[in-house]
Amino acid sequence: MKILVAADGSSFTKKMLAYLAAHDDWLGGQHQYTVITAVPAVPPRAAAVLDKATLKGYYDESADKVFKPIRSFFGKQGIKAEFVGKVGPAADVIADTATKGKFDLVVMGSHGHGTLKNLVLGSVATKVLAHCGTPVLLVR
Repeated sequence: MKILVAADGSSFTKKMLAYLAAHDDWLGGQHQYTVITAVPAVPPRAAAVLDKATLKGYYDESADKVFKPIRSFFGKQGIKAEFVGKVGPAADVIADTATKGKFDLVVMGSHGHGTLKNLVLGSVATKVLAHCGTPVLLVR
């Protein structure tokens, strides 16, 4: 199974990884994992005064902060995973990647670093469910 793991480094990302570790069906060498994080774009006016190398460095560093503990998690499990950092709105990035990459499943936490306006389900999770044709496993 080709699984897209959406991560933002929040406590719900940690809960999602713990869920995967506790359920042998979802975590194992028989699956292909891609971990994705979406870094919010720097506003156009600010980006215009930065050189491309600085901007790319910022995006890469932001993604690496999220990936560092997840790389460790997958390493301890002895599982290979691909790590992809993309720039843009998280829900759009996740849904587009799942569709274009022909993933079988998206796994993500039910909430993240967003605001508290969506208490039952996070706004990114809600948008991914609405725009993604790929099945989504939400971990609370």
